[in-house]
Amino acid sequence: MTLLNKQEQEQVAAAINAVERETDAEMVTVLTAQADNYAYIPLLWAGLITLLVPGIINYFTGWLTADTLLLGQWGVFIVLSLVFRIPGINRRLIPRSVRYWRASNLARRQFLEQNLHHTAGATGMLIFVSEAERYVEILVDQGISSQVDNDAWEAIIATFTKQVKQGETLQGFLTCIEACGMHLKAHVPNTHQKNELPNHLVILT
Repeated sequence: MTLLNKQEQEQVAAAINAVERETDAEMVTVLTAQADNYAYIPLLWAGLITLLVPGIINYFTGWLTADTLLLGQWGVFIVLSLVFRIPGINRRLIPRSVRYWRASNLARRQFLEQNLHHTAGATGMLIFVSEAERYVEILVDQGISSQVDNDAWEAIIATFTKQVKQGETLQGFLTCIEACGMHLKAHVPNTHQKNELPNHLVILT
């Protein structure tokens, strides 16, 4: 998984510029590799398995003394804690609901941190992507939501999510920005020249 390089980021910025010339909306794009490190979840799994497995083995076999059982539990916990930190394994341990909740929470924080709620006419739009979670969300302020029904973004999000899963994040951004621009130009057309927020892709590290 790699975030977009400088040339690809410039393509995203150019697409935003093209849309904002024809709409009053202020569009901000945010990309992150992962919404959270989820460090606590692998530890929970390691702790649960550590408590259960050595105890079950000893219950049925009676091979382990108290000291050996304790040392075995420590050893199992340390090994599992390291194994469960491997990215491919780590992601499989985290429930989808937790991954989506963390990504959604980060998207809403970014809406506020990027000052999208302070635009003139309340016309801020956030396109947020978290690659590890394969999560895409579009958030808009009241000036846009009052003109465009939220259902209009669902198909765009579904297409973008599929592209992220296929490793086509750049094309996903370009397609999404263009599709959003069609709705914005129709319902929130340009009435005056302005550029309140930066148009470059925001990358969270």
